[in-house]
Amino acid sequence: MSAIAAIEKRFNYYHRIASAYLTNNSSQLSFWHERPALNENFRPGELGEYYMTFTDKADYSACRDPQGVPMLDYRGAIGPQYNPIAIAQYGLANYNHFAHTGDAERLRRCLVAADWMVQTLVENPHGVPVWNHHFNWEYRDTLKAPWYSGLAQGQGVSLLLRAHLASGDHVYLESATRAMISFSRSTDDGGVMFRDPIGRLWLEEYLVTPPTHILNGFIWGSWGILDYSIATGDVRSGALFNELLDTLRAVLPMYDVGFWSLYEQSGTRLPMLASNFYHRLHIVQLRILHRITNDPVFKEFADRWQRYSEDPFGRRRAFLQKAMFKLCYY
Repeated sequence: MSAIAAIEKRFNYYHRIASAYLTNNSSQLSFWHERPALNENFRPGELGEYYMTFTDKADYSACRDPQGVPMLDYRGAIGPQYNPIAIAQYGLANYNHFAHTGDAERLRRCLVAADWMVQTLVENPHGVPVWNHHFNWEYRDTLKAPWYSGLAQGQGVSLLLRAHLASGDHVYLESATRAMISFSRSTDDGGVMFRDPIGRLWLEEYLVTPPTHILNGFIWGSWGILDYSIATGDVRSGALFNELLDTLRAVLPMYDVGFWSLYEQSGTRLPMLASNFYHRLHIVQLRILHRITNDPVFKEFADRWQRYSEDPFGRRRAFLQKAMFKLCYY
């Protein structure tokens, strides 16, 4: 990347963030940054209410298309866009409400999101069905449109399976089955999986080289695989989920810096710490995994990271180091 391109990339990144944080109108950040919460109504081993509540997301109304599908406003040159992950989470949030209350309007919203997922599942150049993002995104390397994500694949599957459960319409199950193909292919072969040199299997949120192993996306995406195994009894997806759990158990210490959790394995001299939001999300995700598996290792790290979040010195240190990372690498 040339010096001019690097400066332009950094300017665009900070302009987008400043616009989102410093104006009163709703932006894409207003959708993502609700407080993470475990859904006490989910039952391990059953396809029912989703693992997290997504309470605020169920009533997101800042920007929708004429059919009621949510869109996120990224401001600047990107503007309002469909984001498959956001649409899946909106649908899951409304499914939770429907499952808990029987409210027909909540089911309608869930199915609006699920219908969008069915209609937009397309094959990538490798012939693998994926949900594309149709806008460039400034990550460490710019993600060029159209790009897809292991996180979108997992949460899309989770939504479609619940839409099938609620409606009985097999189009949702058929689309979920097609989307599952991405979990059987490597990132080099059009999928979202990566096997590292020592044989550990990873699910990748962002597909970049070398892979960055974003922790929250790995966990969230894996729940779609678990849901498919529960809904269909598919042995291969159950085994795949267990292999991902094996990876997670082995690598959790790599995400612990002694006072905070890491967002990813950035491969940079200065590691990328999680923001306060993502640190809280990690804790909730690990508590959910403990409830699903009853494995004490997930509770151990959730408790440890909870203690980190309650330490004022650790929070300040994490904030400063996160800011330094952004200045150095974005």
